[in-house]
Amino acid sequence: MYAIVEIAGQQFKVEKDQRLFVHQLKGEAGDTVEFSDVYLIDDNGTVSVGAPAVEGALVKAKIEEHLKGNKVIVFKKKRRKGYKKKNGHRQRLTRITIEDIVVSGAPKAKPAKKAEAKGDDLTKIEGVGPKIAEALVEAGLKTFADVAKSTVEAIKEILSKHPRLASKDPSTWVKQAEMAAQGKWDELKKWQDELDGGKEN
Repeated sequence: MYAIVEIAGQQFKVEKDQRLFVHQLKGEAGDTVEFSDVYLIDDNGTVSVGAPAVEGALVKAKIEEHLKGNKVIVFKKKRRKGYKKKNGHRQRLTRITIEDIVVSGAPKAKPAKKAEAKGDDLTKIEGVGPKIAEALVEAGLKTFADVAKSTVEAIKEILSKHPRLASKDPSTWVKQAEMAAQGKWDELKKWQDELDGGKEN
């Protein structure tokens, strides 16, 4: 019985009682570690292939020791430039022993949370800055359509809860949002050029 498993970013073909060197793992000598990224298992001729990992499969191993690999010399030179540089490197490794290959029994991965739908960029409304947009989003007006369904009075009430925003004039914001929601960007841009900070002259 053998398995193809990913350990510290590398894939290995492993069998029970096999010893191998991998990139350094967290843990002390004697600790047991588990690897759930098992991509293939051959159980006496019965092959299970994951998509990408085999569900429920697990490889258990024991940390034997932490050590350094052989020194590797890195030498750089540029001809006729008088440039030479010599460095040495010893990779940190961990020696492990494969204790068991479990075909099923690993905890199932939790389904990824669905990303929340993002709202529109309300700062495209003339007169709405980042702080005002944040206040509107907190009040539940996340999209142009939400603002378009609201009223000038309701927006004024939202702004009144923020002392620095209470003096803003939202008289054109609902109409601007309605045009943005309908995709009338050319008409909106032309109108915004005539506005003064979101207010009609």
